[in-house]
Amino acid sequence: MSLNAYIRAQTATEDPRVTEYRLFGQVTGALLDAQKTNACGTPLVEAIDWNRRLWRTLAADCMDDRNTLTEDVRAKIISLSLWVSKYSRQVTREKAPLDPLIEINRNIMQGLQQAG
Repeated sequence: MSLNAYIRAQTATEDPRVTEYRLFGQVTGALLDAQKTNACGTPLVEAIDWNRRLWRTLAADCMDDRNTLTEDVRAKIISLSLWVSKYSRQVTREKAPLDPLIEINRNIMQGLQQAG
């Protein structure tokens, strides 16, 4: 079995929470790497953009009426997504620290782990 076939099979059968946790782990790892290396320019922007796209995708999913999360949880995720987008601009333009973005992602990962 090729690696790509294995990955496709795993993705098709993986619990969505596990997938979300894994993706948050990858994105948060990129933010941690950027922080550790004091990244600037393209490497920093790429890590920030990946995180922002993840949160934008979550917000879009929460706006869908078919989403089974409670309305309150959906609203909170959308609110966090807006904050992440705004704060991300501060990181790239004003060199604000990455710590708050990393902390939010870690909190979400803990929640996903506990819910699973």
